[in-house]
Amino acid sequence: IPLRLVGSEMCIRDRASDDPLQAERWKTRPLIVLAASADDPLLARVQAALQEPASREAFVERDMVLYTVIGQQGQRNGQPLDAIATKRLLLALDAGNARPQVILVGKDGGKKIQQGADADLQAIFQTIDRMPMRQNE
Repeated sequence: IPLRLVGSEMCIRDRASDDPLQAERWKTRPLIVLAASADDPLLARVQAALQEPASREAFVERDMVLYTVIGQQGQRNGQPLDAIATKRLLLALDAGNARPQVILVGKDGGKKIQQGADADLQAIFQTIDRMPMRQNE
């Protein structure tokens, strides 16, 4: 019986550290910013845009969540991800090593946008607004 208990605990722990994007499916549209360092201009631009009330409202209205990975440290809406969850996020994105990058994942779990340093939040909002699922919300 102790072996089963240990096995159950391991299973629960494994599920908790699965690809974080799986938990978002059909609920939110993750926007992921990948940056080599905290002073990356793209990261700063996205963070500044989300401080503006109109952009923040547009972000929330579209059921978006912000993931950032700076170096190897991941966060979801400002809350740290553990190292395993961060690695699984990067594996699920199959984003390679190019930094900076912005990736938009749809509610269906598919990659909708993958852009570099010139990514624009307003253009991302427009892309979401053209999606059939968004038009039906």
